[in-house]
Amino acid sequence: MQHSTGRDLLDDCVHCGFCLPTCPTYLLWGQEADSPRGRIHLMKLRRDGRETSTSSFVTHIDRCLGCMACVTACPSGVQYDSLLEAARPQAERDAARPFGDRLFRRLVFATFPHPGRLRWLAWPLALYQKLGLRQLVHQTGLVRLLPRKLQAMEQLLPPVALKNEPLPSIVHAEGQARRRVALLTGCVQRVFFADVNRATARVLAAEGCDVIVPQDQECCGALAEHAGEEAMAKASARRLIDVFEATGADTIVINAAGCGSAMKRYGHLLRDDPKYKSRAEAFAAKCRDVSELLVDLEPRAPRGPVTLRVAYHDACHLQHAQGVRAQPRKLLQQIPGIELREIPESEICCGSAGIYNLLEPEAATDLRTRKVNNVASTDADVVVSGNPGCLLQITAGLEAAGHPLPVMHLVEVIDRSIAAARQIGNTTPRA
Repeated sequence: MQHSTGRDLLDDCVHCGFCLPTCPTYLLWGQEADSPRGRIHLMKLRRDGRETSTSSFVTHIDRCLGCMACVTACPSGVQYDSLLEAARPQAERDAARPFGDRLFRRLVFATFPHPGRLRWLAWPLALYQKLGLRQLVHQTGLVRLLPRKLQAMEQLLPPVALKNEPLPSIVHAEGQARRRVALLTGCVQRVFFADVNRATARVLAAEGCDVIVPQDQECCGALAEHAGEEAMAKASARRLIDVFEATGADTIVINAAGCGSAMKRYGHLLRDDPKYKSRAEAFAAKCRDVSELLVDLEPRAPRGPVTLRVAYHDACHLQHAQGVRAQPRKLLQQIPGIELREIPESEICCGSAGIYNLLEPEAATDLRTRKVNNVASTDADVVVSGNPGCLLQITAGLEAAGHPLPVMHLVEVIDRSIAAARQIGNTTPRA
């Protein structure tokens, strides 16, 4: 991994240690090899031909959540995101994984990036919940007979609806349109968090956006890229670029932090593809998290009161990978009745990290417990975030701790506020 000058990005790290207090795995285990600078050292050993253990490289790269807290903390500007993006596929090629692990990974990538398959899976999962089978499985302890990774997957299962109406191909702006945007509906998001997509479309329309929803959009490739499946990630990126280019949208709006992080880096992902390089850069420049776009737009829709103490959780792929931290807080503070509560250690990952909580369930559970304890200390009424994976992870943790709290996506709170304003007949936009 090199700069345009030819200098290796690995040489930017001066091993100062500023990354250590923000690295989740270093906080868990205190092992140098499980810190950013330790992993960079392993990458250097490989580059210089001094590596003595391929398995060590694979293990410590696998254990990295890719949360990018180290990128925020680093005073030297080390591009750990680019270094990790290059290291993941190397680790995946070298990994001698047990058959069970390989089978589980194939299961994940055969389902999660495919909304059509997820819709078929949603039916038995909905019946599993609605017929009381899930409650029975947990009460009898049968769930503990599952392999650890399948237990983790079952624990993260959100409420599943039997009927899920997709968004139409266009949701027209209320009043005069001032922006034409295209909405990423996501894979897991559109099947299990369809309400979030609907709320996003309503809020954008209320703020004067024509919302284009490409019906043929597929996976953005974020899960594949995070897991080192480089070829799969690139193929997904090319398909998504083709689809969204055809919309003619000014902006591509994303309401899932992991997807947004990956899509904003398409230019880097496809940098060696002569056909897509410039197109990927133009695509990435149009990508905005929904909170970024809403802050940039002068508010048109009135905000009504929503009386809640809100613990806002910063998704890592929003605050660290995209640098989006102030915007969600500003949007919440615009809502009458919201009391914003900051979560201690907000820079530390909750353990979700794409599919990390499925592949490394023990570490993810330890981080989840840490996050849940910090959430509980806020005495909030609700947890709000901008990433569905985080919401699933925190919900599971709160339930396991016997401290259940409602969880909401940021746009759901804004949608509720706009609806409240309409109910009381308020017509003055709140600045």
